[in-house]
Amino acid sequence: MASFIGKCILASAVMFFGVLVGMQQANNGMLEMKGYKDPDLKGALSISEGEAKEASVLGHKIDLEEKQKELERLEAFNFFSQAGRALADSVTNSAGSLYDWIKDKTE
Repeated sequence: MASFIGKCILASAVMFFGVLVGMQQANNGMLEMKGYKDPDLKGALSISEGEAKEASVLGHKIDLEEKQKELERLEAFNFFSQAGRALADSVTNSAGSLYDWIKDKTE
């Protein structure tokens, strides 16, 4: 079941990437057909690296720093992530103490 879901997610990601590449190719074709650079025609996906990284999807600028701060804020308040870490720590500590207890009993 997990393999099927993984394959579906991978296929969806490949198709999404293919759509973006196709839109970019269509944009390049329209630019070549016009013969000059039209500022109204925006690329499907553009990433520029300079002092600050800038990205735009379908002509809408995306503030990467703001998105990263938002993701960090969401990660900081993720209940399931914190609960999983607490459970993992408790299991690790329990296994360690059980190991020490068995080690003491066998000596």
